Amino acid sequence: MKTLIKLSKMVLPLLPVMFIAVILGTAGHLCAISIPVMASIMLYKPLPLFMLFAAGVFRGILHYGEQYCNHFIAFTVLARIRGIVFKKLRQLGPAKLECKQKGDLISLITNDIELLEVFYAHTISPVCIALTVETACCIFLAHHSIILSACALISYISVGILIPLITGKKAAEDAKRFRKSFSEINALILDCIRGIEQTILFGNGLKKLNEIQKNSRILSSLQKKMAENEGKTGAVTGLFITSGSLLMVFVAFSLKNKGLISSEAAITAVILQFCSFAPVIALANLSSGLSSTIAAGKRLLSLLEEKPSVNEIINGTDIEFNGSELDKVSFSYKQGTEVIKNLSINFPKNKIIGIKGKSGSGKSTILKLLMRFYDASSGRVKISGTDINKINSMSLKRTESYISQETILFHDTIKNNIKIANLNATDKEIEEACIKAHIHDFIQTLPDKYNTEVSELGDNFSGGERQRLGLARSFLHSGDFLLLDEPTSNLDSLNEKLIMDAVKKESNDKTVVIVSHRESTFEHADIIFELK
Repeated sequence: MKTLIKLSKMVLPLLPVMFIAVILGTAGHLCAISIPVMASIMLYKPLPLFMLFAAGVFRGILHYGEQYCNHFIAFTVLARIRGIVFKKLRQLGPAKLECKQKGDLISLITNDIELLEVFYAHTISPVCIALTVETACCIFLAHHSIILSACALISYISVGILIPLITGKKAAEDAKRFRKSFSEINALILDCIRGIEQTILFGNGLKKLNEIQKNSRILSSLQKKMAENEGKTGAVTGLFITSGSLLMVFVAFSLKNKGLISSEAAITAVILQFCSFAPVIALANLSSGLSSTIAAGKRLLSLLEEKPSVNEIINGTDIEFNGSELDKVSFSYKQGTEVIKNLSINFPKNKIIGIKGKSGSGKSTILKLLMRFYDASSGRVKISGTDINKINSMSLKRTESYISQETILFHDTIKNNIKIANLNATDKEIEEACIKAHIHDFIQTLPDKYNTEVSELGDNFSGGERQRLGLARSFLHSGDFLLLDEPTSNLDSLNEKLIMDAVKKESNDKTVVIVSHRESTFEHADIIFELK
């Protein structure tokens, strides 16, 4: 119920549309029920035939209107949820996303959100419609006999409430396991696709295939179990409907034989009971269909309720760069051992600072702390003498340019891939940045030049080309504090010298911090720190 209530709150802006859907749905079901009821009444007294025809026509129109409103609500809310999820991922990244499986996130963003359509289009208004329709039926029967009304109410409660409660818990457990298994196989297949070269190279294809088949069998078994539960729910629902209808026949004609109601009332009550189960049947079927939706909703809400490691600052200080420092900083990832302990480093303005050391000594971590991807466990990180936790996030991003060890390219043109560093950049500025990064001449050899499409993750470019495109981004961003993490790791000696000469030229009015294993990368460094 907590999950359903939280999901329902997202419909609040669309309550007027939901209200219209409930009215249309209620009227539509009452039209459908009225057709056989009016036909039974016509056995005893005449009624205009156009009433039957009108009820049939209006049933179709009202049902269409209800479905249109419900799906308008569903698709509007799903679009809003996708926006909320991407905003949340941006808040969580990069710290919280480093430990999450990308396949699991893709499954959540696509399949899990899509499953919520069942809740928003086929659950909220049908529940309200069932309540109003069955209440109207009970009131109608109460005019003939309170006993008939109570008999119908018992049947409605049995089908619409008891069955979902009895079958819902088991269905929810199976659905939760299914969603978890589904996300796991998504993550596994994504890993296999990304690592297909290594799989072929080391002959691990059979092992990976067995893993996929194993997960597929588990998923198939859970699907079969859910289908069996759905079939059992349908059978139980049918049994309750038949039993409730037979109960109404017995009670109605018993009352008629005792002279408590007329023959017309008895026949009308029986026909009404047979024809009025449609709204509560929809509720009974929700226990199986809604279980997957609830499981998906829980996964979604758990992501939305996750607290980011670092909160954005909007009411802090804007800065002009004037040097940076780490003051007795210590840091550890989660509950691991300290990567950095009581470290103090000064990064003076307009200097090139090199940081070297063995793998795992904390070189890249220093840059992530300066970027405020993480907050220090203790001590202070300062930019321009201001604690980094008091600087507006947008001001910090404008001040700093960062190149990570792995340059991520998007499935877009080369120009747009570079332009993400400065969305207002002109074509000339983009070309100038590429010239500085010594990638312009290569781009000119491509058929579409700067409009050449980059494949997913930039796989149609070499590691060195991707790295130079990353450098072009950094030059285009033009931050005063340039952080380079292994900027020449994928370059040969000649290109390394060209790039570092460009960095030196670019650093005339900037502070540059370079992390590298190569001694040659520090040729232009004014200060070199070595981490032990």
